[in-house]
Amino acid sequence: MRVSNRGSITTALLAGTVVFLHIGPAFAANRWGADYFPNVSLTTQDGTTVRLYDDLLKGKSVAINVMYTSCKDECPLETARLVQLQRLLGERMGKDIFFYSITIDPKRDTPEVLKAYAQKYGVGPGWLFLTGKEEDIKLATKKLGLSRVRDSASKDGHGASLMVGNEPGGLWMRNSAVDTPHFLATTIGNFLG
Repeated sequence: MRVSNRGSITTALLAGTVVFLHIGPAFAANRWGADYFPNVSLTTQDGTTVRLYDDLLKGKSVAINVMYTSCKDECPLETARLVQLQRLLGERMGKDIFFYSITIDPKRDTPEVLKAYAQKYGVGPGWLFLTGKEEDIKLATKKLGLSRVRDSASKDGHGASLMVGNEPGGLWMRNSAVDTPHFLATTIGNFLG
């Protein structure tokens, strides 16, 4: 009787494993993918139109912040720190990870203004500065977790957040965009592998 019972238990466990393996990928579906992120049009500092999901997020690892070029408070520090981070990441930039800075002042921050801003800070390849329609930017920053109700009450209209994500894996984390570049490089490296 014991032998028969063991056989039944083994059979049940194997069947359960097969069912788990069969439905496992359904649990791993990326809820932070095309059905979540809006595919709004944005414009780069070079005047190229891109789609948020299809062109910027899909299949990529990214670090995204919000800023505006006339900011006198946190934006200059954020940008300077991210330039240092970009240098630390070296050849991974534009290959393994992409940086995106989205303006929250699209009326003033035209592609030309964003390009001058990027040049002023010595921004290298793999980093885009983006503008677009105000309503599209609001939707994008909300879905990216980069706008909060209390941000509008802050001195410069946003927090110094850096959203780091791996879209294929559905992994996202928020950091401070003004953390030390070495800390961010280590954190991002560990997070993205």
